Parts: sequence; structure tokens; C-alpha cells
Amino acid sequence: MLRYALPVLAAIGAAQAQCSAAATLTVQNAPDASALASCTTFSGSIAIATGTSDLINIPNVRQITGDLVIQNAPNATSIGADSLEKVGGDFTVNNCQVLSSLSFPQLVDVGDLSLQALPNLNMLGFTTNIGSAKSLNIQNTRLSTLDGINLQKVNSIYVANNRLLQEISFQVSAIPQNMILESNGDRLSASFPNLQTASNLTFRTCPTVLIPSLRNVTGSLGFYENTFTSIFAPNLTGIGGTLAINTNNQLTNVSLPVLRIVNGGFQVQNNSKLTGASFPKLETIAGALDFYGSFDSVTLPALKDNRGAFNLQSTGDVTKDCATFKAIQGPNNVIKGKYVCQGKVTNPGNIGSTPTSGQDPTKKSDANAFNPNTAYYSGFAGVLAAMFGLL
Repeated sequence: MLRYALPVLAAIGAAQAQCSAAATLTVQNAPDASALASCTTFSGSIAIATGTSDLINIPNVRQITGDLVIQNAPNATSIGADSLEKVGGDFTVNNCQVLSSLSFPQLVDVGDLSLQALPNLNMLGFTTNIGSAKSLNIQNTRLSTLDGINLQKVNSIYVANNRLLQEISFQVSAIPQNMILESNGDRLSASFPNLQTASNLTFRTCPTVLIPSLRNVTGSLGFYENTFTSIFAPNLTGIGGTLAINTNNQLTNVSLPVLRIVNGGFQVQNNSKLTGASFPKLETIAGALDFYGSFDSVTLPALKDNRGAFNLQSTGDVTKDCATFKAIQGPNNVIKGKYVCQGKVTNPGNIGSTPTSGQDPTKKSDANAFNPNTAYYSGFAGVLAAMFGLL
């Protein structure tokens, strides 16, 4: 009987070895992928060989406990896994120049999801929808839609330089780290109907942004060079860092009706069509207020504490509003820092300028500005501005 048992045990041992790897298992070709058909779980990481040109499908595997890496494979055209539901580590698809098909119809849960430098990938084959990821990073693809990704849980999002991408819509309610959207399609609609809280949010060159449920941003919130006409956040009450609304050339309306506190700097700068700014419930600005542009009216009727500098410069006539602010300015008053308020200025500028300097408002350097490249701004620059404003 032993002579029959030994081959069986050997076969079981071979199958178990095939379903795990101490290091990364490299799939060289289609037969290598098919050889995993006996595994429902693969313990370890899998990488697709850089030199493969085969159509790769990993059958039957439902879970990969480590990473799945498809990277620097210039000849790969189609890669998939028909039963894969979860990647416990990172799912990376980077720098695959001719890849045109990703087919993962059952995939719902991944670690860090990275899709980068994929000039021929115009759609995702994530039929069931990926709902959970630690992070999402999509850059330089040909994707026109993110159908197949509908996140309910994610820590950070970076979507940039996808020139054909016209829609992003996620159901996520919280983003504990950062979200940056920039330089995507010229008709992009970015919708986050359930988003209530986030750490840092940056929207740059976006045609449409919808954040109707947003209540609190613990870090900074920035709108830069967007093409939308309105910013509407009807439930936003607090900003933990800086709030920046800068160089949005089509912007005509900002509606933040219940915003009460900005714990960093507050910037509304160089929005050429924005003639009015009213924040009816805003009580506290812990950093500096720095508004310049084409205002005819700026009102802050609930303001109780502006701890940093106060700079309002406009090409329009804001004489009446400046008189209101002047009445509450002083070291022991509401506006405590360095104070500048003037209308009918030819070249209005930021905190470091004077109304008669002729400064070009497009060439500005403001210590309060949120740096979207780091996405970890904590309001420290706003606090510094507030400190210097008190001098």
C-alpha cells in the first residue's frame, strides 16, 4: 500500500507548493497561469513576467494573499483572472504600453490599486465593482470611465492626467488621508454624493465637483484652476487647515452657507468672474484671510475671531465693506493681525503686496498656499501666517 500512497502524497505536496511562494511567483506565459488552476487561494505574491506576450488568464484562484504585479511588460495585451475576488496586498498595473484588456470580473477587494502609464487601456474589466482599497492611484491612462471601481472604503485617492476620463463617482463616506483630482478630461464630472469627512482634498482643473454631504475636512481643502461656475457645499461646517479657492476663471458663485471655522488660512484669490463673496456663518479664521480679485462685495457678518493678517484687495468698489471690517480691526478686536482693505486697485495682490505696488496677481507666493503635490498640508503655513500677521 505504501507504494501507492507515496505518489499521492507527492502529488499533494506538489499542488501545495504550486499554490504558495515564499518569494514572488513569476508567471512567464499562459501555461504558467493555467498551472494555478488547482488553487483557490494563492499564498504569496504573483508577478507577470516583463517579457510575456501571451494572453494571460489565471483560472479558479479566488484570493491572492500578497501582491499582484503587472509592470514594465511592453508586449502584454490581455491579462485577467476569472475568479479572483481579493488581492490582500497591492494590485499594480504600471507601464504596459500595449495592454488593452484587464479582465477581473469577480474582483471586489484590493490593497493599494495602482494603474499607471497605460496608453491603450480604455476600459476596466472589473465587472462586480471594486468597493474597497487602501489607496487608488490612476495616472496617464486612456480610460474614459472608471466603471468597475465604486469605492465605499478607501484611505487616499489620486487621479491625474487621464485626458479622456469624463466621470468619477464613488460612494465613499470618509477619506482618512488625501484625495487629489487634477488634469483629467475636459468634461469630467467628479461626484461624491456620500462623502462626509476627509483629511485633505484638492480639486484642480475639474469641470464639475459635487460634494453635497461633505461636513468636515480635518486638513485643507483646495480648489485650483477649475472650470466650474459654482462651489456648493451646503453641509460643510469646518476646515482643519487652509481653505483655498484660487484661479478658477469661470467661478461666479461660492456657497458655503454653514461654514463656521477655518483653522488655517482662508484664501479667495484671482477668480476673475467672482464679484461677491459671502460667508454668513463663518465665526473663526485661525490663520490669515487673504482675498484678492474683482469683488464688489465681501461679507462676513458672523466673524468673531480672525487671528492672522487680513488682506482684502479688489478692482471693484468695496469701500462699504472695508469700513465694516475696519471697525472690528485691532490687536484686541476681531481682526487681530496686519490689516489691508482697499478697493479700486489696479493690480490687487496677496498678503505680501500693497495695493499700490502694481504686483501681477498671477505671480504670487503665499505662505498659506496648500501644496497639492504633497497632499499632507496640515495648516502649519496658515499658523505661521497668523503669527506673522500679529507682528
